[in-house]
Parts: sequence; C-alpha cells; structure tokens
Amino acid sequence: MFNIALLGAGRIGQVHAANIATHKETTLWSVVDPNHEFATRLATQYQARLQSLDEAMTDPNVHAVLIASATDTHADLIELAARHGKAIFCEKPVHLDLARVRDCLKVVKEYDVPLFIGFNRRFDPQFRRVKTDAQAGRIGTPESLVIISRDPSPPPAEYVRVSGGMFRDMTIHDFDMARFIMGEEPVSVYAQGSNLVDPAIGAAGDIDTAFIVLKYASGAMATIVNSRRSAYGYDQRLELHGSEGLLCAGNILENQVQHYGQNGCTSALPEHFFLQRYQSAYAAEWEHFVAVLRGEAVPECSGDDGERALYLADKALESLHSRREVSL
Repeated sequence: MFNIALLGAGRIGQVHAANIATHKETTLWSVVDPNHEFATRLATQYQARLQSLDEAMTDPNVHAVLIASATDTHADLIELAARHGKAIFCEKPVHLDLARVRDCLKVVKEYDVPLFIGFNRRFDPQFRRVKTDAQAGRIGTPESLVIISRDPSPPPAEYVRVSGGMFRDMTIHDFDMARFIMGEEPVSVYAQGSNLVDPAIGAAGDIDTAFIVLKYASGAMATIVNSRRSAYGYDQRLELHGSEGLLCAGNILENQVQHYGQNGCTSALPEHFFLQRYQSAYAAEWEHFVAVLRGEAVPECSGDDGERALYLADKALESLHSRREVSL
C-alpha cells in the first residue's frame, strides 16, 4: 500500500480524497490544511490523520503527496516535497509565473522525484479515444482541431483577480489538450477576447469570451473556443479533422434518454459542472499515478508539460494585448 498525504482539503481535495481512499493500493494517510475545520472533516470522513506540513514531509510512512491547495502554494510545496524525497501529484498549474515554474522544476530534477501535473482532461475516456484513434491512423493526417470549452457560469470577480486570468486559469487546460491531441508543438498563437458575460470580470482586467488559434509547422491548426457562460450546462467538446475523416467527442449528458414526438426530439442537457463531467478522468489519472508509484510508468503529464501549457497561456495573452499573431 502507498500512503498519501493530501495537502488541501477544499473542493478539489475532496475529489482526490475519494479516489485515494477507494483505490485498492493507496491509503489516505493524512490531511494537511491550515483550515482546521476542513481538514478535520475530511480526515474524519476517511479515518485519516491530521498532520502539519512538517509532520507530513518528515513522516517516513508517507510515500507521496497530493497537492490540492491554493495555486500560489504549489511551487513551494513541490520543492519541499522533492527535498524530502516524496513522489508528487500536483493540481495544475505549478505556478502562475513562468520563471517560478522553471526554478521549481530545477529542484524536482535535482532531487529526482516523480512529478505529475493534474491536467485531468488527458485522462477523459472520450478525449483519450480521439487521441488513440488518431494515432492509429483512422483519419489520416490530422489537419485541424477544434476545442470547445464553456463553463456553466462565471467565477466571482474576486477569484478572477487572483487566478492569473482566463488563459492561465481556464484555457490552460485547452492548451494542454491541443498539445496532447495534435502531438506536435505549435509555432504561433493568435488570440482574440471580449468581456461579454460579467462586467465585473472586465473591471478586474480580464476577459470571459475568447477564440485562440494555434498554428503548427505542418500547417495544421487548432482553434480553442472559450466562454465563462453556458446557459445549457458544462460544454466540453472537441473535433479532430484529418485527411481521411473526422473524430468527434461530444458532451456527456445528464442522461442518455431521448424523447421523440410529433413536435420533434428532446434530450438531456450536458452535465452541469466539471466535477460530474470529469469524474472518470480524475479516477483514471489517479490510476496512472499509482502506476508511477509502482515504478511501472513515468508521469504522462510532467512538470515540463505544465511549463509548456503556461508558456502558451502567456503567449496567448501577449497576442491578445498586442492584437497580432505571436511566434513561439
């Protein structure tokens, strides 16, 4: 059994706690969170220990840490865990500052510990099938990718101010997905954005609606469509067109029942929130991390992948502000 210290007992920490506790090879050994109420509740639920950060790091029974704390703590916690020889699973992003990310990854390399960055959409069964089918040549040579990602409702403006902005907070998943699906690095990015959903987001200096085009050396292109609002649920789709066909992954609906009548056909709406939509992806990425702990795999989504996704976010922001295509 692998004992895991969970750093962060908030919403996403609760998702990971359930996956750790239900996996036959991992134990939720301890919970670490400065919010004593949150930590106690989660530790009690899974019969885990309450530990301070120092206790978790120096505990020889802790084999790995799962970092699900606030974004601005990630890099410091990664470095601390690396220095104590712990395997590391960290929610995205490593940090909002690219230079800080690169410094952090140097520490990880120095101490030679596994680091997995939680871009969970790589592990969604539908998106992963698109990737494997494309690799198998089912649509010939990939030529264009369209990624649609729309949240059901915008976050509070207070969150926007500390999130790093839409590209670093939301679109970063799509940048990683474009790299994952296309299998090559883009050579340029062009971004356009507007503030259409919530004036408070604009007042905070951010956008809530965006189109981004990535171009590749092969001539292929990827288009990312983002909105902070979707009146019909959590809209998560992608379409990969190739020289010999098309692969599409649609929304996961609340149920699969369709009603046909004289006035037409109706079906359920998409799952409303990311916790439901990507439930299986969170479980699958944890399964992969356990394989890393067993020494049977290396992290599919590494610190370098986290760095590259943030780099693309930064360059997209540069394009947005300069109103021109930016070479990468």
